[in-house]
Amino acid sequence: MKEQLYAMFLSGGLAFAVSAAVGPAAIRALRRLKFGQKILEDGPTWHMSKQNTPTMGGVIFIAGIAAALAAAFVMGLSGDARPAYMLALSLVFGGIGWIDDYTKVKKKRNKGLTALQKLLLQIAAAALFLTVLRVQGYLTPVLRVPFTDFALGLPWGVYLLFSIFVIVGAVNAVNLTDGIDGLCASVTTVVSLFFCAAYAQHALTAPSVFSAAAAGGTLGFLLYNHFPARVFMGDTGSLFLGGAVCAMAFVYDMPLILVPVGVVYIVETLSDIVQVGYYKLSGGKRIFKMAPIHHHFEMCGWSERKIVRVFTLVTAVFCAATLFFG
Repeated sequence: MKEQLYAMFLSGGLAFAVSAAVGPAAIRALRRLKFGQKILEDGPTWHMSKQNTPTMGGVIFIAGIAAALAAAFVMGLSGDARPAYMLALSLVFGGIGWIDDYTKVKKKRNKGLTALQKLLLQIAAAALFLTVLRVQGYLTPVLRVPFTDFALGLPWGVYLLFSIFVIVGAVNAVNLTDGIDGLCASVTTVVSLFFCAAYAQHALTAPSVFSAAAAGGTLGFLLYNHFPARVFMGDTGSLFLGGAVCAMAFVYDMPLILVPVGVVYIVETLSDIVQVGYYKLSGGKRIFKMAPIHHHFEMCGWSERKIVRVFTLVTAVFCAATLFFG
């Protein structure tokens, strides 16, 4: 246990330190390259003041997380290859986001990867990750339901298809949560800390190194991303974090744990789906003032700071309940 705690604190602390240290230089570089955020016309009009804030800032915490994992490997603290697999999945999704960000802000066009290309890449990355975990003996085709003793064994093919759907959906749910200053990073920091504690409970040292690095990296990024944000993570960062969250859940061998601990991601996504569906079925009526739901609360008069505090607190409560009762 002492070795695991040491590995976690070292990994998290180093990821935080690197993210905090590279942040100012990365922001200057993004400004120099003119990688500024473009606010969509159909987005919140009050966000227009954020126009040209540097985006693609996810490279800040990606650098911190990668540096922490490299240090853990060199020092022999990572234990096995699972952190490398987790980082690889995250990097693939982050790379997909980078292509989208680059074509939007640098090429000033929206002709990067098509929706089908992105979907196929995401499916391929998820399938490869899951297969590697299965072959290495780190994943069982059993769905365990949090807060119950119920477990459903599935044929590997069925489990694989279901899990691919979960990963692709969850990654894009995390991406959707990145809509106001500090929200996605704050929520994901709490989720990462949850997995630190969950891994510690089961003496899973290797994956705990990754989750600690994810928590430290996003916390370091928040130094520059809290309201008013000096930099945005972009799809580069949000898709990377989506991959990281999924990697942590599947290495924990309990993908359904994403339902309670990722409650904010799920509500954000459902609010968008419900809004679009109801709009089409009702001939133009809306349930929410604006979707995703964080924009609804903005239009209700909530400040960005309040939304981030409340959503982060909700995540913390669900994570704590899952840790103690799940």
